[in-house]
Amino acid sequence: MTDSDWWRDCVVYEIYVPSFADSDGDGIGDLNGIAARLPYLAALGVDAVWLTPFYTSPWADGGYDVADYRDVDPRHGTLADFRALLDRAHGLGLRVIVDIVPNHCSDQHPWFAEALAAGPGSAARERFVFRDGKGPGGCEPPSDWQSKFGGPAWTRVPDGQWYLHLFAAEQPDLNWENPEVAAEFDRTLRFWLGLGVDGFRVDVAHGLRKDLAEPLRDTRGQDAAPLDSPPEGDNHPFWDRDEVHEIYRAWRKTIDAYQPPRIAVAEAGVSAARLPLYTRPDELHQAFNFFYLRCPWDAASFREVIASSLAGARAVGTLPTWVLSNHDVVRHATRYGLPPGTDLAAWLRGDGREPAAGLALGRRRARAAALLTLALPGTTYLYQGEELGLPEVADLPAAALRDPMWERSGHALKGRDGCRVPLPWTRSGPSYGFGPGAASWLPQPPGWGELSAEAQEDDPDSFLQLYRRALALRRALRGADDLRWLPEAGDELAFSRGDLECRVNLSAAPLPLPSGARVLLASGPLPDATLPPDTAVWLAPGR
Repeated sequence: MTDSDWWRDCVVYEIYVPSFADSDGDGIGDLNGIAARLPYLAALGVDAVWLTPFYTSPWADGGYDVADYRDVDPRHGTLADFRALLDRAHGLGLRVIVDIVPNHCSDQHPWFAEALAAGPGSAARERFVFRDGKGPGGCEPPSDWQSKFGGPAWTRVPDGQWYLHLFAAEQPDLNWENPEVAAEFDRTLRFWLGLGVDGFRVDVAHGLRKDLAEPLRDTRGQDAAPLDSPPEGDNHPFWDRDEVHEIYRAWRKTIDAYQPPRIAVAEAGVSAARLPLYTRPDELHQAFNFFYLRCPWDAASFREVIASSLAGARAVGTLPTWVLSNHDVVRHATRYGLPPGTDLAAWLRGDGREPAAGLALGRRRARAAALLTLALPGTTYLYQGEELGLPEVADLPAAALRDPMWERSGHALKGRDGCRVPLPWTRSGPSYGFGPGAASWLPQPPGWGELSAEAQEDDPDSFLQLYRRALALRRALRGADDLRWLPEAGDELAFSRGDLECRVNLSAAPLPLPSGARVLLASGPLPDATLPPDTAVWLAPGR
């Protein structure tokens, strides 16, 4: 592994900026809070951090509605604070990846204000997707396209035209057929690269180019998949169009002009066959693997996803990414404890009532999944708090919900707030160490402190200590890109990578461990030389 390909086999820790650490007591996470906690992440053993948007924003969607791409929102700090964070991270040996949001901006962005003032047919409106409506007097939307947050993807402005927003109405889509848009984002990439960031996570990477030929094509319901699911059908009017790759070939040239080497990772909810196209040698370096995230707790399903992910990535000369949770999905320590086929949206609407057995099962499987994931060749993305075993906070009261999905869906979708509740750092205190203030922007549940980093620090059997030991051992696997499947017993996953053997028991009965092997790390007890259900183990050859 050389400095030029550090990204191929590293561990990246996602920081959801509003919920990681608050330094000034306003209840919202900020850059100085993150900087103060960077030693914790260095001690955890990760290689890089990914920061969700901290740019100037009205915060209609947690910062993913950007009003200024090249400045810091005052609730998160200043550019000077960001420079200090970057310097401290680099001093600790941590790289820093930042979010870039190119599909849409905020309706408070100066460009959009100019477009509204300029009127139909203006050059300012050409930076966005404005259209006349259908029906008498243009009273109906230009097409049947739907927002991913619920409801139509079109909003009408006072002069009668409609503008496109595939997400919230406060997030107008940019028109990537307009060269001004491409030039502006090239300036934004160069701004952050010039400051020294180590890469970008590209939001909605599969959505930037649209088929805007008149008349616009209706989808007839074929755009209603969940956020992280592939679009249905071929030649979709706005998801995963071939033209989007022109953008990333240009971006790759910009990124490659900077040293030391920087990267970009795509958030692309596309089919398994199409995902490798985003990581061809002249495009982006990585793409998130949502197929692995969605995989049911089943050995055959995991084996198929792992094998196909490796094959697809290797076909374009890269390695896959592996992710179990992020800021858009129910935390996996909870998901894994729910019955197969659970409708997560309905479960959340019911305030996530779950028997204690489900909580214990989810935690046991989450520990095993950590060892499975960290044993795989490629890059692992961890979501803040998974190293603490945090569950989904499913019973947030309606009055506390901030996700735009809640209102746009007519309260049919509770949204993603339950995985975004601010972290507990200490056993006690008004925000369990999240900040010096009396509260946090989303309420933390009672007993949150018992899952805190402080509570787990000296417990050898804690989630935190399991992750620390696994990340330390994983460093010995750097450069071992091979994966060899081993003979398995029943509903088991078994493979070797380098000198490490990983076994995961996904069956309902204990399985025998190989004789003579030396246990390096296990996700739970191994009674009588057996591997219990929902348990993983790392083994080394016997001496």
